[in-house]
Amino acid sequence: MAVPLAPIAGIALRYGAVALATYAATRAIPKMRRNQHTEDVMDTVEEGIEMRRDKQDNSTQVNASARLKRTVFVKKSGPRLEIDAAALARVRLRWIR
Repeated sequence: MAVPLAPIAGIALRYGAVALATYAATRAIPKMRRNQHTEDVMDTVEEGIEMRRDKQDNSTQVNASARLKRTVFVKKSGPRLEIDAAALARVRLRWIR
């Protein structure tokens, strides 16, 4: 019995297009040097979300930091994967007259 190739070809074409777009996007991102000072600051961020607000004369500044550190089991008896994500953000609003 012959296997219909049209459904399989459509799925393969879709996944191929996603793979090609991902490959092109990773090639378009420029390689940057690692800033060790920034890496050290990211390591000092506490786990969880923290926000601070400072009001000055005619401006308001909000600083935020977040960190998530988890260990995920890939398989029950297999290797584990550690996820360590940290983010720093600053938003500054100032009235200009």
